[in-house]
Amino acid sequence: MVIALETMTESIITGIITVSSMFLLCYWFRYTCLLILSTKTARDYVGDVAAANQLGFLDVQSRLRAGSPELDRLRETLDRDYEVLTRILTRSAESGMEERMLGMDYRFMGAWYRVSSPFSPAAARQALEEMSMIVAHFANTMGERAAGAAAA
Repeated sequence: MVIALETMTESIITGIITVSSMFLLCYWFRYTCLLILSTKTARDYVGDVAAANQLGFLDVQSRLRAGSPELDRLRETLDRDYEVLTRILTRSAESGMEERMLGMDYRFMGAWYRVSSPFSPAAARQALEEMSMIVAHFANTMGERAAGAAAA
């Protein structure tokens, strides 16, 4: 009886530690992604890259701020822009840890959008806002790389 109780206690403690560790890992991941997205660069290439590649994420950002109800359409635009930018970035250079983390975050936010959109338009809108920030970050990264290559 004592051995069974000890085993049960160890299992509960192991479960608590595992759940806590997963929670902390998710918190760290979200915090790091938001920290990456909040950094500002010396020069902003977002507008130039968006115009040169006919990207619509700047329009999506303004429509989200205006409260557009066409969230699915805005998501499609973001997905198209994301695909264009990731294709160009993977051809231009090896992707770093930041880009891989933001790519995972983009997919997580896309999944969160699909889950939350039927129940909470506010949560879906917030997911799209973060997705648009990731696309803007990738556009700025692309502009920085192009400027660096031109200077070299």
